[in-house]
Amino acid sequence: MLRITGLSRAYGDKFAARDITLEIPSGAFIGVIGRSGAGKSTLLRMLNRLVDPSAGVIEFDGVNVTTLKGPALRSWRRRCAMIFQQFNLVGRVDVLTNVLMGRLGHMPAWRAMFKLWSHEDRVIALAALEQLDIASLATQRADQLSGGQQQRVAICRALVQEPDIILADEPIASLDPRNTKVVMDALQRINREFGITVIVNLHSLELARGYCDRLVGMAQGRVVFDDVPAALTEDVARELYGLEAGDVMAEAAAPAVAVNA
Repeated sequence: MLRITGLSRAYGDKFAARDITLEIPSGAFIGVIGRSGAGKSTLLRMLNRLVDPSAGVIEFDGVNVTTLKGPALRSWRRRCAMIFQQFNLVGRVDVLTNVLMGRLGHMPAWRAMFKLWSHEDRVIALAALEQLDIASLATQRADQLSGGQQQRVAICRALVQEPDIILADEPIASLDPRNTKVVMDALQRINREFGITVIVNLHSLELARGYCDRLVGMAQGRVVFDDVPAALTEDVARELYGLEAGDVMAEAAAPAVAVNA
């Protein structure tokens, strides 16, 4: 169980996130929705401790994540993997090596420094690439891949961390519809087959309703909705999306996104 209590992040006298309280059970698939600037990315970055909260507590299975430092914090970041909008791959390096970077948290410091991958590390990385149907790309440079392929490599890198939680920050923002579906299907399959908690920031209400078990809606740094997708009303959508609400609701009312059974 991930418990978030009174979580806030202030920059001077302005709040990027304010008094967020949530409970997220293990194995959930959570969509965080809202406009750009609503605080979605700040929330995920606080959970991973890339950004330190100004106030509040993050707990996971009884451990106070907000107080972790040094090796304990590095261990948390291994257990709470992050997938970014811009992939964050090393372009000049081959796909397999990019995925193997996710194993660094499992290695002694001296081996990690020299990137001395074990046979087991390579087997785990190749298995992850197989899972996402890109094992044939293992020897290619990452910067030679399409955006959708790069994001699948980033998902593989997160998966080989053997995390309890995957945080995905707008992972499909720069992708076309076909690759959007491929990436969202991959996240859903990881959630269902491995029981890994997935928390994904999405601007598209259509995608959030099609894939997520529960939606957390944010506006001006606060949580204003927390329920199943079917419970999201037009009034809540207006609070979340302002003048864009009509377009967002119309898009979400279109034929549902096909998801894997």
